[in-house]
Amino acid sequence: MTASSPDTGSGANAAIFYHPDGYDTSRGKLMGRHAAGEGFLQGFARHARVDEIYAYADKREQFEQFRSQVQPLCNGKKLTWIPKVRPQGIEQAGALYVPGPGVSEYAWQRQFHAPAAWSITGITHTICSDRVMDSIGDLLIAPLQEWDALICTSPAVKRGAENMLTAYGEYLSARLGAAAVQPKLQLPVIPLGVDCDHIGSEDPGGKLRREFRRRNDIGADEIVVLFLGRLSFHAKAHPLPMYQALQAASVSTGKKVALVQVGWFANDAIKRAFVQGARAICPAVRNLFLDGRKPEVRTAAWKGADIFCSLSDNVQETFGLTPVEAMAAGLPVVASDWDGYRGTVEHGVTGFLVPTVMPGAGAGADLVHRYFMGQDTYDQYIGHVSQCIAVDAGATARVFEDLFRNPELRRTMGEQGRQRARREFDWRVIIGAYQQLWAELGERRRTARPSAASGVVQGHVPLRGDPFAVFSHYPTRILEAATRITIAGPDSGPAWQRLAGLNLQSFSRHTFAPDGRIDELLGALAAAGPHGLTLGEWLAGAQPGERPVLERTVGWLFKMGVLRMVS
Repeated sequence: MTASSPDTGSGANAAIFYHPDGYDTSRGKLMGRHAAGEGFLQGFARHARVDEIYAYADKREQFEQFRSQVQPLCNGKKLTWIPKVRPQGIEQAGALYVPGPGVSEYAWQRQFHAPAAWSITGITHTICSDRVMDSIGDLLIAPLQEWDALICTSPAVKRGAENMLTAYGEYLSARLGAAAVQPKLQLPVIPLGVDCDHIGSEDPGGKLRREFRRRNDIGADEIVVLFLGRLSFHAKAHPLPMYQALQAASVSTGKKVALVQVGWFANDAIKRAFVQGARAICPAVRNLFLDGRKPEVRTAAWKGADIFCSLSDNVQETFGLTPVEAMAAGLPVVASDWDGYRGTVEHGVTGFLVPTVMPGAGAGADLVHRYFMGQDTYDQYIGHVSQCIAVDAGATARVFEDLFRNPELRRTMGEQGRQRARREFDWRVIIGAYQQLWAELGERRRTARPSAASGVVQGHVPLRGDPFAVFSHYPTRILEAATRITIAGPDSGPAWQRLAGLNLQSFSRHTFAPDGRIDELLGALAAAGPHGLTLGEWLAGAQPGERPVLERTVGWLFKMGVLRMVS
């Protein structure tokens, strides 16, 4: 077949770039991209309207691994290996699918053949690592065309990528004295998918639910709040606001609450921090930690829970698959109003989104510089940034109170979520959107003329932008000069050092103001009375180099619940 007549079967097709790392969840260090990749491969095998499934793989052994994953699901479709050393074989499929954003090298490979020979599509996951930021910048200089695409899993990640592309495009334009440089490829938004039939499968008579609760010694009158995912306070979702909110809601309602955290820890130190934090912050709540790397544990947890909670506060998050899985399981979702979550959870219908806040642009340039210079690792960088991002624990507690007191609300929201997941996020729907995209790109390829590779541009490091600028659209609110702040409560001032001493908090202590400056701030706010001070008033006397640290410190104090905004 030729590029002008790709194998479509009943729908447009793409060769899948395959390496086991991108599609396998049976690993110790399980990440969101592995779950997304495995889900895509299974969804494509089951639901793609094609006659033949192509694997673009380096070695025959990798193709055999591909075959073992796909063959049981593909209903007899033909499986074909395209060796990586012969990329011209992609032409018969019409497009190449890459399970990540690094598509530039494949565009250069295509240049050895013909720019219009096939389309190339990649997909975003996290976009704040140095490697991924570089790959996004490469989109401007690689020979990508308008019939190529970087699929963005949410409007939030699309905007973040556009922020980077704009900054780097301006640099290239100024550097080379060229016209404005813009990417040639498309940036469509297609969310990740879930297998609604599997996650939302029937539980006749509640047998699986009862067994999960019996095995974990959970009483029939206990309300189970579930968190499922990587257990990482610096890289995923800091548990502090969830712990604080559950403690408050459990005490105020008198309900028995069990928090079941199903996931995995990167190391024993992180595990100890979670366990220590839970004991210290929510003693009224029973805490259980289960190994989420085991599929049977995840399946049972979906059946046994009453409410799902994920309060993401990290710039590495871009979509957030677990709230969608929770909706597919029929659970109401309590989530942070943060990047991709606000595109999946329908506030007041399938669950609740609680407000978030972080410092404004200018407060984090030194943090990304430390990462750029190798002083901090990637984990340290995103951890330091996340420590300045706060989820409103008070609002979260009020949401939990409503859900604890009202089982009918839980049931209604859960059913609405189940319907929304099946309607908008089931792999049947998502694979259809992929095939529609490939068809549209194929039409562009057949009718348009290739453009020259763009060259291009400006002074700082545009792909290492201040995280509080690049991701300024993620939170509900930004701490600005006019933001009026005050002490959250009579015990908040004395409590800050106790909270700051927890391992959950102390790992980023060196990125904030010294104790003396914090005490000065708390003293000034106490003297100001209930109306507090504006952030600008507090920062007025600061030295220029001190302002970012002080602004971050205010975000940190918000995170711990020491400060609040004055309405």
